[in-house]
Amino acid sequence: MHKILIIAKRDYVASVRTKAFLFGLVVAPLLFGGGILGVAIVNKRPDVRDRRIAIVDHTAIAAAPVIEAIERLNQIQLFDRETGRQKMPRYLFETVVPNTAAPDEQRLQLSERIRRGDLFGFIEIEPGAVTWYSSEDGLGQARQWLTGPLNDGLRRVRLAQLGVDRRKFDEVLRPVAIQGGALVARDATTGQIRAAGRKNDPLNAAIPVALGILLAMIVMMGSAPMLPAIAEDKMQRIFEMLLASATPFELIAGKVVAAVGRALTSAAVYIAGAPLALHALGMTDLAPLRFLPWFLVYLVAEVIIMSAFASVLGAACGSPQDAQNLNVLLIAPIIIPLFMIAPVMQQPNGSFVTAMSLIPLFTPVMMLMRQATAAGVPAWQPWAGLAGIAVATVVISWLAARLFRVVILLQGKSPKPGELVRWAIRG
Repeated sequence: MHKILIIAKRDYVASVRTKAFLFGLVVAPLLFGGGILGVAIVNKRPDVRDRRIAIVDHTAIAAAPVIEAIERLNQIQLFDRETGRQKMPRYLFETVVPNTAAPDEQRLQLSERIRRGDLFGFIEIEPGAVTWYSSEDGLGQARQWLTGPLNDGLRRVRLAQLGVDRRKFDEVLRPVAIQGGALVARDATTGQIRAAGRKNDPLNAAIPVALGILLAMIVMMGSAPMLPAIAEDKMQRIFEMLLASATPFELIAGKVVAAVGRALTSAAVYIAGAPLALHALGMTDLAPLRFLPWFLVYLVAEVIIMSAFASVLGAACGSPQDAQNLNVLLIAPIIIPLFMIAPVMQQPNGSFVTAMSLIPLFTPVMMLMRQATAAGVPAWQPWAGLAGIAVATVVISWLAARLFRVVILLQGKSPKPGELVRWAIRG
């Protein structure tokens, strides 16, 4: 144990004193949160230039109600009520008489106007169908925003055709907002039913996403450097000297403990800074303190598994270039759960998401995100996931030590996958 701690102290101190580690503490949140930051910047400085749209109405009756509905909503939402600043583009319209003899030629002419910048887009209204033409992608903001008022205008046309009094259109078409409510619970102490309050769904949804991204980020910072470090030490034949004073298991264990130390150091910095960030954003009440114990447990477990895996990959590398190529295998178990954010948020207790969260390599990030959702998870699942992590940690660490002992002294060639499997079994 003494040798393990000596190796761990040496690796830990050597890594945290580097400028790269300190630089990573600052840059990593920017890289992982860059998308959120970009959305915030875009929302802060939106494109408010006027957008001219042409409407080709083949029904001869829909254009006017559609334009009226869009302009009405545009005027309501054009300015921020608190600051008075314009927050979205002003939509301007022109109607175009349909060219029934050559519709494709007309579409081409309008498309050329879009390419020249004279138009932002054009809408073609046909009986039972509406087509939007523009240079923006399928998820463009304009198309999404126009869908609501455009359908409102078309509904007014249908109501008029059915003979409904125009003065009643607003009452008939008035939308009803659906407010999210917290689940009702009984107080365990008093036995009284606690009144259900309202909840802010977007902000509450940000908690599991933020926890999952933070956990994945810290795990990568703690375990990823281990792969190239071992590969470099192997190439410089440093391990040949170390093996004279420590066993392969002690070498691996020391480096894993150092990786855990790096991860906990990073976690301490971010956890200490999180309240300050939430206070600056006015979201202090959203601090997920109740998930902090699980966060730390999952963090340590995931770093141990990934570090043991990294030690095998690093020892099996024949050159630093091989380490770079194999790095994708190391980060895959960390990145894959982040691709599952949408399913986790939509169906946190769905069969597929539940099964994925019980796979040991995916458990830390996915189970933590599921626990942080409003639905929560059954009480037994986090413990089952933790048991799976413990078993996987023991197995991977044991295999890592066996492979490490054999391949660390190989020079000049990289072992084949079949050889790695045989050495893992036979030792």
